[in-house]
Amino acid sequence: MENQKKSNWQSFWELARFALIAIAIVVPIRMFIAQPFIVSGSSMVPTFADGQYLVVDEISYIVGTPKRDDVVVFKNPNNTKIFFIKRIIGLPGETVDVKSDINEVTIINKEHPNGFKLDQPFIVNTGGIDAHKELGANEYFVMGDNRPASSDSRYWGVVPKKLLVGRALLRLLPINKIGFMPGDYKQSQ
Repeated sequence: MENQKKSNWQSFWELARFALIAIAIVVPIRMFIAQPFIVSGSSMVPTFADGQYLVVDEISYIVGTPKRDDVVVFKNPNNTKIFFIKRIIGLPGETVDVKSDINEVTIINKEHPNGFKLDQPFIVNTGGIDAHKELGANEYFVMGDNRPASSDSRYWGVVPKKLLVGRALLRLLPINKIGFMPGDYKQSQ
């Protein structure tokens, strides 16, 4: 009987120790490095569909700078309890011109004072509204890949860097679309 009490106590202690170690590893990762995100809505079709499960990299924008075409999760500037997923189109200090009817986005910056047109092969559905926005320091212009179904910077303005949660790092569901850096695209210039 004494041995069984000892054995039960050892089993309990091993389980408790395992749980503490797991919590010590998982909680910091979840709070500071990565977090889950479930896509809601059709604003990023065909890149992401409703219900897809992503892991968001939270540390890359702490140690680095967001880049054009990064797919980012951020807090809605008008209601920070709501999270959106969109693609970064314009960077701090740039001017963004959107002509929705012809699916044309022009970026004007120091390197291209006459502007350059974005290459956007991921866009299938065009439309929405036109926009013209000059971005200040730490401001980003974001748009969904499904332009007519996207509530984005054309409607409610820029996203301050402080509201960026992170970039889409992994797509875990659906299983047939598992991938690293889903939605990743680099401009040709």
